[in-house]
Amino acid sequence: MATIELRDIAHSYRPDPRGPSDYALRRLSRSWEDGTACALLGPSGCGKTTLLNIISGLITPSEGRILFGGRDVTGLSPERRNIAQVFQFPVIYDTMTVYDNLAFPLRNRGMARPDLDRRVRRVAELLDLTGDLKRRAQRLTPDAKQKISLGRGLVREDVAAILFDEPLTVIDPHMKWQLRRKLREIHKEVRLSLIYVTHDQVEALTFADQVAVMVDGAIVQVGTPQELFEEPAHTFVGYFIGSPGMNLLPCELAEGGARVDGIPIPLPAGPRPDAGPHAGPGARYEIGIRPEFLEIDHLGRAAGNGGAAPGLVPVDVTDVAFLGTHRIVTARLGRHTVKVKLDEGRPVPGDPGLRFPPGRTKLYRDGVLVN
Repeated sequence: MATIELRDIAHSYRPDPRGPSDYALRRLSRSWEDGTACALLGPSGCGKTTLLNIISGLITPSEGRILFGGRDVTGLSPERRNIAQVFQFPVIYDTMTVYDNLAFPLRNRGMARPDLDRRVRRVAELLDLTGDLKRRAQRLTPDAKQKISLGRGLVREDVAAILFDEPLTVIDPHMKWQLRRKLREIHKEVRLSLIYVTHDQVEALTFADQVAVMVDGAIVQVGTPQELFEEPAHTFVGYFIGSPGMNLLPCELAEGGARVDGIPIPLPAGPRPDAGPHAGPGARYEIGIRPEFLEIDHLGRAAGNGGAAPGLVPVDVTDVAFLGTHRIVTARLGRHTVKVKLDEGRPVPGDPGLRFPPGRTKLYRDGVLVN
């Protein structure tokens, strides 16, 4: 096992990159401590598999260096980096038994038979493969074959890291949940360094201690699942994580807060966000709030003057979707659509208004969170 360091890594598949758009992976520096479970999360084409293959040695980066435990491995082949990699589709020997598939990496390294047998049976137990150890792999279901592939990556205790490239794609949904839970249990037991590539936010947030969110070849935020949900540092993180994602509304700055289509929205007290070094005249501002944190209530118009109750913004409800344990309310705020997440027992008022709690309402400038 080893700390993995990326120093000024960048990669282009073009021989003569001339600008940022020519890079599949834009310049980044990052380190993962020994024993960390990290996920690389982002949409297709964001650069996460390119980054994983640079770590594994399948790709040599155009720029920068990779260090394992302080040792420069940039020019080393995958086998000399002492890593294990699990791919999207099972990589196993169909004619071998499950036991022999799991034992194969250990036999190649000359492990003594008692230690080999102990390790194979322990990994088989963790992956619920004990009853299949004597069966040939070709007779098993695709789910079971992928479990063997996972086991071949996990069976070695001496690896610098285990890299997973969307390993649950071919697994049915119920089995995915079980395997994610198993991977978490295995990580707690063996404390190996695990790096897991996925486009599925549920996989990333349930598997990893740290999640790196990627878009357009760049890492836009690294944090715990809770940090990414509650404090998204970039509008893409707010939009990509959550179901539904964060409400993002273009706004203008105003005294004491922001205005969306002229409607005042309170913001937390703090330094003026338009006074910083990056706040030029063309800066684009948005407020963001998660559907879970928006509050919907009776507007409670005061008798005689038609004024709205303090703190509530008038809206029109256009749709209510029933999703079992909760409902998603869609409402119109000025020219914009917002989503509100309600517990199943909460009624939707007939004269609705929305409250934006200042502590939950984020301000973004050109896509980046204003602290």
